[in-house]
Amino acid sequence: MAPLALARAVPCALLALAVLRAPTWACLLCFTTFAERLRICQMFTGVDSPELQKCQEVFTAAFQGLSDIEINYDERSHLHDAFTQMTHALQEMAAAQGSFEVAFPDAAEKIRKVITQLKEVQACIPPCGLQEVSRRFRCGGCYSTVCDLPLDCPVQDVTVTRGDQAVFSCVVNFQLPEKEITYSWKFAGGGLRTQDSSYFREVPRAHGYLARIRPAQPTHRGTFSCVIEHDRRPLARLYFFLNVTGPPPRGETELQLRFREVLRWAPRDEEMLEPWRPSLGELLARPEALTLSNLFLLAAVAAVASASATLLVWMFFRWYFSGN
Repeated sequence: MAPLALARAVPCALLALAVLRAPTWACLLCFTTFAERLRICQMFTGVDSPELQKCQEVFTAAFQGLSDIEINYDERSHLHDAFTQMTHALQEMAAAQGSFEVAFPDAAEKIRKVITQLKEVQACIPPCGLQEVSRRFRCGGCYSTVCDLPLDCPVQDVTVTRGDQAVFSCVVNFQLPEKEITYSWKFAGGGLRTQDSSYFREVPRAHGYLARIRPAQPTHRGTFSCVIEHDRRPLARLYFFLNVTGPPPRGETELQLRFREVLRWAPRDEEMLEPWRPSLGELLARPEALTLSNLFLLAAVAAVASASATLLVWMFFRWYFSGN
């Protein structure tokens, strides 16, 4: 009995190995198990039927067109559900003594229609960044992948006149996750234009996606780096090379310079980059400045102003009528 069992096991093992190597199964291999597929063919032909091998071949041929399918990563659960429903439908057809030569092509066509209705894969947006929204699932290998783009974005040039403010906007042209996004800033001074992380040091005061320096001085010339992270995982690193031009301010004498040094007027390196707190004019001029907190602030100011005006008018009329 043992040699007979071994003789039966070897062809099954070889068949399983052939199936696993066959790229034509692709999506079918990812979303169904070998036991499920074998069980379906056994229900159609019988456990020891000579038609079992033919059933496997027809199964392979029916799903040959789904070998290189690529879907949106978020849609893989929907496709898995479609394959689960397909296996149940095939088992019911086998129990009703249907033909596998008809059932398999029909099932493959239904799966193909399901795939066409799934959300499309989003294209990669160059030049940089870990773009999770473009992650896709590939049936040929049953794995997921993201865009093959570097984390480091090209250096952007920012030129300002001495004494003016320099504003840095740490934004990317692809969609970021809605929650747990953090921004950290670093600086490489000495007029260095670089993307080498060993030259940068932390700037602790800046935490948002907007930061600025005011007034910009020649000592601020260098490269500023902003790192965008999601749940402590880097998504992109942006670089800004700041070039400060122009002569010293008019009337700035040597005595004024020494007086400012004594008063520590010149901003220290660790305090040069500050969070951007826009004025009312900047809020109205820059739509991206109208964040939720700023909108609440504007609403509060408007409410206080309206209440104050109402109170003054009421007091005036009360005084006027009391006098009459």
